Amino acid sequence: MGLTAGALVWSPVGLWLLLCSWGCPGSAELRAPPEKIAIIGAGIGGTSAAYYLRQKFGKDVKIDVFERGEVGGRLATVTVRGQEYEAGGSVIHPLNLHMKRFVKDLGLSTVQSSGGLLGVYNGETLVFEESSWFIMNMIKLIWHYGFQSLRMHMWVEDILDKFMRIYRYQSHDYAFSSVERLLHSLGGDEFLGMLNRTLLETLQKAGFSEKFLDEIVAPVMRVNYGQSMNINGFVGAVSMSCADSGLWAVQGGNKLVCSGLLRASRSNLIAGSVLYIEEKTRTKHTGNPAKMYEVIYQSGSETRSDFYDIVLVATPLNRKMSNITFLNFDPPIEEFHQYYQHIVTTLIKGQLNSTLFSSRALDKFDLSTILTTDNSDLFINSIGIVSSVTENDRPQPLGDRGYVWKIFSQEILTKEQILKLFLSYDYAVKQPWLAYPHYRPPEKCPSIILHDRLYYLNGIECAASAMEMSAIAAHNAALLAYHRWNGHTDMIDQEDLYEKLKTEL
Repeated sequence: MGLTAGALVWSPVGLWLLLCSWGCPGSAELRAPPEKIAIIGAGIGGTSAAYYLRQKFGKDVKIDVFERGEVGGRLATVTVRGQEYEAGGSVIHPLNLHMKRFVKDLGLSTVQSSGGLLGVYNGETLVFEESSWFIMNMIKLIWHYGFQSLRMHMWVEDILDKFMRIYRYQSHDYAFSSVERLLHSLGGDEFLGMLNRTLLETLQKAGFSEKFLDEIVAPVMRVNYGQSMNINGFVGAVSMSCADSGLWAVQGGNKLVCSGLLRASRSNLIAGSVLYIEEKTRTKHTGNPAKMYEVIYQSGSETRSDFYDIVLVATPLNRKMSNITFLNFDPPIEEFHQYYQHIVTTLIKGQLNSTLFSSRALDKFDLSTILTTDNSDLFINSIGIVSSVTENDRPQPLGDRGYVWKIFSQEILTKEQILKLFLSYDYAVKQPWLAYPHYRPPEKCPSIILHDRLYYLNGIECAASAMEMSAIAAHNAALLAYHRWNGHTDMIDQEDLYEKLKTEL
């Protein structure tokens, strides 16, 4: 009880100052925020970046978002006979916390993935068919593959458990200057090893059988990434997580998240194609010279330009997809040769030729999704019944002409191929696109920091391409830009973050 009155007064103040110094990194040395930020690309990465940049830099910074196509990017829908269907990213995992936050903050509604029964076709027969009875599915899986499916579930859960650390890091405002450092902070050398080995090598080393890999794992890779088990182990794990239950989507289309984030960030959308980015010295209104980036873009028939303090590139730096030229940088901006996988989405309303897959007639055929194995000679990766983005329930047949089916294939389907798949059909709408990287481990991810205040989001796709991965990359880039602008070096690339945060009060 020997405290003086002065000590009693000072103690809370001192404690408050101490807590503030811990909780507000570099707050005493915050510089004035940037005047203007440019984001190139209005997909989920670019619009997420706008949302998080607004949170970090405040209300006064002007944010311009350039988009040469539709807001949403690869979260595209296809309109058929007045109904919209997902052509791009279709389902979201229940543990994708950024997407869950966006939906909540934006007041959007969600729908559960319609599910239905699944089969796997090897070109001759269905090697696996789901039952509507859970216990029957367990018996089938154990009969065919032993306890491999349980081991796969445990393998994916272990990776997801480590991956979830990113949300804690980002909630404490920590950022990473490279994709490799981000992954290492989550799973150490194990995650980097997965990036540099094929999924096939990773799972063979883990002791999974050839039969299980061929009949269960490979078909999942084909439907999610249009590729074989020669993709890297990390993206393979992301793909296998999409076989979990509880998957969901945004009612009205997942692209609504992008348009909602654009509005929430109070960003200015510029319809145009960015041609060049060049660093130049400009005199600001304060009279002081400053290094800025000139963004030269084409809007309609006009070529225009504007100057920015910070630029984030949120579109693949691939000549077929963005074709941006970086002028007069010293040293030159690194050239990226990140090839993207060509895939074709086809929507067909018709009556499936069930005898192609089974001896059962159509009225006895209860599978709603059919995946194919790598050694199948069939010309499709998968085929499944699909709902429009406004439907809440399991898809219903549209009159006497059957359901709407979504097909993924490597090439555009010919009429002969469609007639092999369907007894009859009303229409076929085809959408070719460059969906995700063509994975060829070992992977060297592109730099996040291209120049002093020039950042690249899409390098994270070399680890795995997914909506949530783009949102994570966007939050990381926003934090990285904020900390580097304000000199908060202690918030970037911290070692042993997991242990450090685990011991915090």
